[in-house]
Amino acid sequence: MSQKILVTGCTGGLGLAMVHSFIESGATVAGLGRNQSKLAELRETYPSPHRFDAVDVSDDQAVRAYAEKVLTDWGSPDLLINNAAIINRNAPLWEIPDDEIDQLLRINLKGVASTMRYLLPAMNDAQHGVVVNLSSGWGRSTAPNVAPYCMSKWGIEGLSRAVSQEVADGVAVVALNPGIIDTPMLRACFGEGAAGHQSPESWAKRAVPMILKLRAQDNGASLSVG
Repeated sequence: MSQKILVTGCTGGLGLAMVHSFIESGATVAGLGRNQSKLAELRETYPSPHRFDAVDVSDDQAVRAYAEKVLTDWGSPDLLINNAAIINRNAPLWEIPDDEIDQLLRINLKGVASTMRYLLPAMNDAQHGVVVNLSSGWGRSTAPNVAPYCMSKWGIEGLSRAVSQEVADGVAVVALNPGIIDTPMLRACFGEGAAGHQSPESWAKRAVPMILKLRAQDNGASLSVG
């Protein structure tokens, strides 16, 4: 039986690259995203049993309703990949308005908490499954002009480790630093300098086999894609 994998932020960057690689590996994928045209493309390219739904992870009730439907239709996922994230515009903290910080935290941190709150109980009951929360090098170090993003990714590290101490035997929660990849998010920080880094597609060819090998004994780890 193929693995059931749920990926947030599936319509671009690392999320989209992972969707393609997971499906190539034989997995069944459920993807969440906000880009309606890209979701439509994914549905056409990968029809049922795969599914791609418009869900804003910053909306807790939307995540709850989605999780209830997926658990009914699918059962407990084998892998939950919390990938959806945004970055603040390059600026010192005092130049970033509250609403921008609030949106970033609702997506990057609270959205991850929401998916775990509504899917982990079923994974605990099944005593099976791995949650991979995408962290960052800026979740373990810092840089100027991206303080809100650093705050969110340091939060992912702490959240992942704390929840790893709460899950049932057979379940793992890990934080994963993907490394530096040429994504639209990186270009927002590095500009054209991002082009010198690997593409999401080449990254996924290395990352997806690593993710698929994660097991319960990896619970609580802070990992990096080598």
